Amino acid sequence: MEQTSALTRKRVRAAWWFLTPMIITLVMVAGWPLLRTFWFSLTNATLDGSGVAEFIGLDNYFIYEDGEFYGILFDPTWWQAVWNTLYFAVVSVSLETILGIIVALVLNTKFRGQGLVRAAVLVPWAIPTIVSAKMWGWMLHDQFGIVNDFLMTLGLIAAPLAWTADSDLSLNVVIAVDVWKTTPFMALLVLAALQMLPSDCYEAARIDGIHPVKVFFKVTLPLIMPAVMVAVVFRALDALRVFDLIYVLTPSNEATMSMSVYARQNLVDFQDVGYGSAASTLLFFIVALCTVAYLYVGRKSMNQGG
Repeated sequence: MEQTSALTRKRVRAAWWFLTPMIITLVMVAGWPLLRTFWFSLTNATLDGSGVAEFIGLDNYFIYEDGEFYGILFDPTWWQAVWNTLYFAVVSVSLETILGIIVALVLNTKFRGQGLVRAAVLVPWAIPTIVSAKMWGWMLHDQFGIVNDFLMTLGLIAAPLAWTADSDLSLNVVIAVDVWKTTPFMALLVLAALQMLPSDCYEAARIDGIHPVKVFFKVTLPLIMPAVMVAVVFRALDALRVFDLIYVLTPSNEATMSMSVYARQNLVDFQDVGYGSAASTLLFFIVALCTVAYLYVGRKSMNQGG
């Protein structure tokens, strides 16, 4: 017992020695800019550098003047951006997870041309986001876009639709483009998990005559769930921080404005470093809170299932 505990302590010390350089690098690369952003959020700093930045406390977050509250926490545009981001993240990641699992199951089967299909599926993910957003922007153009022309030819719409300008359509269009681009990423991670599963349990299920759908929900899905959780966490982090796709596809549109776009607008367009830094700080805490909550719920459900 004492030898085991000594060996465990030695392994823990070795692990910390290996992790220390990475932790120091993260503190320098991520920690210091985060602290500096938080400090700027407590000042009235501006991008043009006019005047000396003064400490104003939490005024960028909330302030009570003339009988009314002001600040980012009472800005309806900010809360609209929060809602847009959360809606985008939940819907897009959910669709990408479902479609990614389906695509992975198809790619995991043996058929002629399997390698070619796998390579073709990865093409949308390989295209840079800026390029794909600009490409879809042209395709969805209300005057000469191919999407409107195709739908009108089929008789599904009577007149061209402003896909990226209509507030009722724009956010769902952005989600559709994101799903088209990122589903291959989810499929790739799920496919890697599928190829590591033992084949003996499937052989036993086949001999027992168990329906494939039941085998998927009772055997396959629980076994690949850890990999699915990792994929969802990565995609959720990207979705909550989404900027380039929305900024290129629907610029200056409050109906699709994300938290990152809101922060950039205040930092660059309005040149208000203090207010923009407050938005960036809140974005960080919201992303961290959502990630921790998802990991907690996912781990709890997996423990209960086990």
